[in-house]
Amino acid sequence: MGFFLLFLQLQEPPFHLPILLGILDWKMKRYRNGEIWDFEEEMQLLGDGFCDQREVILGLDGDTTCTVCVCMPLIPFADDLPDPPPILSRAVAGCSNHNSVGESAARDALELVMADALSKAGSARFCVQAVCLAVSGVNHPTDIERIMNWLRDIFPSHVQFFVQNDAVAALASGTMGKLHGCVLIAGTGTIAYGFTEDGRDARAAGAGPVLGDWGSGYGIAAQALTAAVRAYDGRGPYTALTPSILRKLDLSSPDELIGWTYSDPSWARIAALVPVVVTCAEGGDEIANKILKNAVQELASSVKAVVRRLQLCGKDGNDAFPLVMVGGVLEANKKWDIGREVVNCICKDFPGVHPICPKVEPAIGAALLAWNLLSRYS
Repeated sequence: MGFFLLFLQLQEPPFHLPILLGILDWKMKRYRNGEIWDFEEEMQLLGDGFCDQREVILGLDGDTTCTVCVCMPLIPFADDLPDPPPILSRAVAGCSNHNSVGESAARDALELVMADALSKAGSARFCVQAVCLAVSGVNHPTDIERIMNWLRDIFPSHVQFFVQNDAVAALASGTMGKLHGCVLIAGTGTIAYGFTEDGRDARAAGAGPVLGDWGSGYGIAAQALTAAVRAYDGRGPYTALTPSILRKLDLSSPDELIGWTYSDPSWARIAALVPVVVTCAEGGDEIANKILKNAVQELASSVKAVVRRLQLCGKDGNDAFPLVMVGGVLEANKKWDIGREVVNCICKDFPGVHPICPKVEPAIGAALLAWNLLSRYS
């Protein structure tokens, strides 16, 4: 504290009082991982060319694979959002799903990635006006409240916090920060999430591999591994998945699949086998094709459940609604296009579906969502 009183005395008036008060507020707090914020100490906070004093927003997207944080300048609310939105910095850290790595490791990843993004932007916590943190595993109000309390310990009191499931950031990435329509995520895991314009929301799937995210990358790959083992021990028909998976993993026998599968609990490690399944399906393998067709039905049924519950399609079922599609499983990079097949399946019941492939990543969607919510509160 003495440093800041001395620093104040040395400044020629008028000094920047709001920033100084923010600094004092920030310095008086105690932080769980204070060492990762050491870069703030090294900045000459009121000097030219050191700390960028503009107001900023942090947008975070976290899942079982990685966590991304972007730092975006606070655009005046009277202005239209530029396309593409300006981004000052981007940082990446590890998994932040507490169901996968535990609460302590998840928080470490989130705090590290926020500190890294601010450091790269030449900014600091007192410049932050809002944080939108959208991570997988946030499924209950108690999850939200726990994270909100943790964020309050890290940032000054003026910062606004918005904590959501990662599906919300994915939706916002396709709608420029507006919460309306439905999003389908199909990567390592899968979830369908929807919002109406009056704020009602609904979700389907997203319960993790044990409870049946069968359309996800993990679900597809787990079924392929099961089919390979069944074929080897005589419980199922031959499938090209067996030799293809062995080549991919550099294994010599299907017996080794058991050890490989259980040697590492990472869901993403299993899900990485999806391209092998797609290649086998394109080569005519019946088992691989059946797995992918089942995945399409599962993914489409998740979206249909959300659309029906929220009546996004209108009373007659024909109204237009946006469907934001995110995740490696849905990317159209092969002849067997899972995303296209999912849309075709949904169209049979809801012809007004309007598929959107986002131009920006979900972390930017989270920042845009924070900007929209801030503008509404202002």
